[in-house]
Amino acid sequence: MAEEGAVPPHLLLPPGLLELCALLGVPRESLRDVEQVAQKKGTKNLLLEPEVLSVFVPPFISKEDSSTASASCTNLNKTRRRSFRKKRDKLRTEYLKSPQGDQKAPEAEDVSIPNGVDLSALPQLCFPGGLCVASKPKENRVHFLVLTDVCGNRTYGVVAQYYKPVQDEHCFYNGKTHWESLGQTIHGVNCFVPFAICLISRYPYYNAFRDCLSCLLEQLKLCKDFDVDERIKDFAAKLSLIPSPPPGPLHLVVNMKPLQVVFPSRADPDSPIIDLDLHLPLLCFKPEKVLQIITCILTEQRIVFFSSDWALLTLIAECFMLYLHPIQWQHTFVPILSGQMLDFVMAPTSFLMGCHLDHFEEVSKEADGLILINIDNGNITYSKSLDDDNSDIDIPDIPFQAAQTFIQRVESLQLHYDLELSHLMPSTNLSEVQARRRAWQQKQNLEMQQITLQLIVNIFREVKNHLNYEHRVFNSEEFLKTRAPGDHPFYKKVLETYIFHSFLKARLNRRMDAFAQMELSTESEEDRMNVMLLSPRRPTIEKMASRKISPQNIINRRMVMSMPNLCEVTIPELPPRNSSLRKIETVNSCKGNNAVPKLTSKSVYTFKIPEIHFPLMSQYVNSYYADFINLLSKAINFPPSDNSVLLARYLYLRGLINLMQGKLLGALSDFQSLYKTDISIFPADLVNRMVASMSSSERSQAERQPELKRLISEIIEKPREVTKVDDHVKNFELPKKHMHLDDFVKRIQESGIVMDIKIIHRLFESLTVGHQKQIDPETFRDFYNYWKETEAEAQEVNLPPEVIKHLDKNECVYKLSSSVKTNLGVGKIAMTQKRLFLLTEGRPGYVEISTFRNIEEVKSTTATFLLLRIPALKIKTLSKKEVFEANLKTECDLWHLMVKEMWAGKKMADDYKDPQYIQQALTNVLLMDAVVGALQTSNAIYAASKLAYFDKMKTEMPMSVPKTTSETLKHKINPSLGETCPQAIDILLYTPGHLDPAEKIEDAHPKLWCALSEGKVIVFDASSWTIHQQSFKVGTAKLNCMLMAEQNQVWIGSQDSIIYIINIRSMSCNKQLTDHRSSIMDLIVDDGNKESSSSEVYSCSLDGVIIAWNVSTLKVNRRFHLPCQTLTSFKLHNGCLWCCVGRSIMVVTTYGFLRQELKIDELLKEICTSFLCFHLVPEQDQVWAACAGNRDIYVWNIKDFSRPPHKIQLQDCSEISCMIKVKKQIWVGSKGLSQGKSKGKIYVIDSDKKTVEKELVAHADTVKALCSAEDRYVLSGSGKEEGKIAIWKVE
Repeated sequence: MAEEGAVPPHLLLPPGLLELCALLGVPRESLRDVEQVAQKKGTKNLLLEPEVLSVFVPPFISKEDSSTASASCTNLNKTRRRSFRKKRDKLRTEYLKSPQGDQKAPEAEDVSIPNGVDLSALPQLCFPGGLCVASKPKENRVHFLVLTDVCGNRTYGVVAQYYKPVQDEHCFYNGKTHWESLGQTIHGVNCFVPFAICLISRYPYYNAFRDCLSCLLEQLKLCKDFDVDERIKDFAAKLSLIPSPPPGPLHLVVNMKPLQVVFPSRADPDSPIIDLDLHLPLLCFKPEKVLQIITCILTEQRIVFFSSDWALLTLIAECFMLYLHPIQWQHTFVPILSGQMLDFVMAPTSFLMGCHLDHFEEVSKEADGLILINIDNGNITYSKSLDDDNSDIDIPDIPFQAAQTFIQRVESLQLHYDLELSHLMPSTNLSEVQARRRAWQQKQNLEMQQITLQLIVNIFREVKNHLNYEHRVFNSEEFLKTRAPGDHPFYKKVLETYIFHSFLKARLNRRMDAFAQMELSTESEEDRMNVMLLSPRRPTIEKMASRKISPQNIINRRMVMSMPNLCEVTIPELPPRNSSLRKIETVNSCKGNNAVPKLTSKSVYTFKIPEIHFPLMSQYVNSYYADFINLLSKAINFPPSDNSVLLARYLYLRGLINLMQGKLLGALSDFQSLYKTDISIFPADLVNRMVASMSSSERSQAERQPELKRLISEIIEKPREVTKVDDHVKNFELPKKHMHLDDFVKRIQESGIVMDIKIIHRLFESLTVGHQKQIDPETFRDFYNYWKETEAEAQEVNLPPEVIKHLDKNECVYKLSSSVKTNLGVGKIAMTQKRLFLLTEGRPGYVEISTFRNIEEVKSTTATFLLLRIPALKIKTLSKKEVFEANLKTECDLWHLMVKEMWAGKKMADDYKDPQYIQQALTNVLLMDAVVGALQTSNAIYAASKLAYFDKMKTEMPMSVPKTTSETLKHKINPSLGETCPQAIDILLYTPGHLDPAEKIEDAHPKLWCALSEGKVIVFDASSWTIHQQSFKVGTAKLNCMLMAEQNQVWIGSQDSIIYIINIRSMSCNKQLTDHRSSIMDLIVDDGNKESSSSEVYSCSLDGVIIAWNVSTLKVNRRFHLPCQTLTSFKLHNGCLWCCVGRSIMVVTTYGFLRQELKIDELLKEICTSFLCFHLVPEQDQVWAACAGNRDIYVWNIKDFSRPPHKIQLQDCSEISCMIKVKKQIWVGSKGLSQGKSKGKIYVIDSDKKTVEKELVAHADTVKALCSAEDRYVLSGSGKEEGKIAIWKVE
């Protein structure tokens, strides 16, 4: 078999399934003594000292064949080592046969043990209860180990114990055990000694390895005692040759005879492997106890599990670890302690350990402050010293609403497999029985994962509202204020833990893990709307209504803040606890949005590993690898239709097998193909090491293939920068020193009060009026405390139902005055984002004063009462003759400022169709209030007036919005909301909605994709203009183009020369096209090719390369290079590509043959040097073009470029940036003058008449991007000075 060369031994593969296999028990020379003692004293209480008898470590190739192996079967796990057995004195000599049939005595071999495995501790872990001699044989047993090295890396062990008699050294023959055949005739004392086989792996394959060991023990019955080691070695060798399955839907199946053993993969690279029964804790504990145990783990208690079953200790402990995912237990984890290890429970730090139930009393008396969990009876107790009379367990309750949802869901589960089978006929096929049980368990595990994940999300959902990502600050004090009082003990303990600190790091790093995904998918509409609000959050009228009716909220008034989407009127009632074990199917049993989202099981596929033949010599290993490659190649060549995820797993496995054979180029090619199938499983570190180890001949051979050349050049020429992740997390603290402007900006942002730098600058001016330009800690503290007190008071506002019915459900009360006399009666003036109203005293009532839109005039005046002149506020409205007057006394000046600011903000919001203005005005008003409350000086009102931004603009710069602009503009949105400063809109893409039964309704809505700087993409729901997907990143470079290639794919071209492919359903980027060598400038789709079943996408890069892609397979159909220096954009028309290449527009066929060329002729040479952009109007045989640095549009006839172009002058335009065609109009984005100021402008040109129909003042900065939404709307994006998106109506 031809090979490409041996791989250097330092090149490490991902660990195989097996790290080590060991046989443990009593040495044979000690058995005679055991038998004699047993005959004299009996076997009761007879304990022996176990030893490691044999150890088997990969690779398993006989010594005679090692030279061949180094060339043709190189194993890359760790440094190359030989198989060995631990040699024992007086052990019978075992002979190995050479390939020629000669017998040779084995030579001594060196011991090489994998890191993290302590052989000296292994015997007591494999026999945790001691090695006990028995008088009669016992059933084979299994238990599980978790081993942790000094670096915290875990390895996992599965231990099978079996018993052998000591009367005869030939213990097994003729398919029967010795005691089975002679047990009837033995009248003396029978003596049976346990032995153990231990498998050590990097992966927690508990069920799979248990099944494998079960098969091995069955095979050992057929062999003689001196053949046991050889049989175990073959068994270990078989496991060592099986690669670990890559993350995803492909599970590996191994024929272990008689069982077909399945090795499941992890769901994704960040998920754990789950190969145990996640419902086991629910069979041992009531749901309330499960929640208590989860609390103990989250609060980092010292926890000890107890059971009479060693296997349950590890399985139950591991289940609780998985329940917390993606939160991870960071402390000592030893689920099995042998009798000699009991002193471990004296450790002062947090830990989770497990002991046999026999040691319960001993541990509870000797160690204080332990949480003792009895798995066998489901009880939880607390160990205390003898002089401690307090018997209570100090475990706080899980937050009430999260706990109730968890209990409700758990009680609806079907936990008993027998009930599931009651209506089915029994199967006579063992494989079918296994598969049926496995499918049921997978379904159970999926439900348990979702229920427990929902619990974690419900507990920590609102943490993100109190994070400052810019400065990595968490405001724990403010987070606690939003929790129900009854939940405070829980949160106070959890917030101090290392577990929570690690959780915060992941949130601040914006990790899109399981928590973030579920949090996003279960987010309420109100939460999504809140993201779009700049002003501080206040309880909405809808929330007040639900708070009024819910009895739970009468007790815990803030509990509603911690849960999303509560019902408007009632909390879901829990069904009565079932006395039956049968699952009750309830209709709408989980009303409201606290229910776990209903999940559809993802498809799971299996791949059967080929048979491995023995003895294990190179020709058999090569044969196994060849069979493996053939099976994978067949699967790759004939994959299920449109299943790139499955195809990626086959490619990954084939790459590993190629690498095991030393075929570097084959492996590199397979791994490179993952870019087009699923880059999430691309083994970047392994590929880096592969490239570094390649010889010059191998590298030159690889560089003949363009795709491999690109991959190698990236690694060699652009070594991957190791980005240092900023992992620090700060808790917010008030400043202790004086602050200048920069430090003040940072402190305010950290506090979460406001993020916008311009607003903070105005706040700084306000707080330093009459002082030197620095703020002392006392002033900051007073301002911060007043702000937070006002915020807390707003949370407690409780409007009566008679008032609530007059307000919109999304309105919030932001400010309440003192009780004052008005011409409408006595009461408190209330301000929402929409209106002012009077909350009358006595019998609570509602009297509307005015909406902000309806205000005509606001005055601060005085009212005469006897000899006093009382400051009063007068508000004149458009719809009422009577002027509202309120004697606000000392509050008058502040309310005057606030009402004028809200009035001006509302006018701006209406004029510019931008709701953010009213939100910004609200923020200004609340800051004014806090400044006045904090300063308490005579010039406080003057200081607060520095924040009156919109009122100042209205007074000083009364600029009207042009009528045409106002009539055409429909709405504005801000993708940079929440950022410290605006970001430019580089690209916009509208994707129409489509209804898929498998999707959520909101996923089927139309979407607007917005590309910002440094690869950031934000997705809006175009039906409501709310954020559908918080920002995600594709690379770190500027994005140049976007395209919807198919119904579920968006392609994004980047300056880093990569095309990123986004799955619309999952909003994830798992595919990349890396064939270009320069910036991707444009993308177009050709779905009019009737000859092909799949559409084509064309991409062009700045260096003039054009590639045609098959959308389904992502293979390159064609590739050609235009003879030009720069290629900035192209269009497809009538089977030809129109390419903007600087000084000309080239018309080429889709195979790259030149047909026409439009050059900048003599007339335009003096005006411009290159084309900037162009658009085709095929129905009129026209091409419209704009030149760089020019403000005019030129129109040529497609059929005759020799004719002079028609020139369209754009008045007051200084620079054209983009253009699109919508119906019979050309929309041109530009920068120009409006009312003497530079603005972003859009010119709407009639393509028939070639005249400007509309001149729209679009933005405060250049219009950088335009896109059409179904020819009904046009969306425009502006530069970084404004960073907003405008929606325009098309007529």
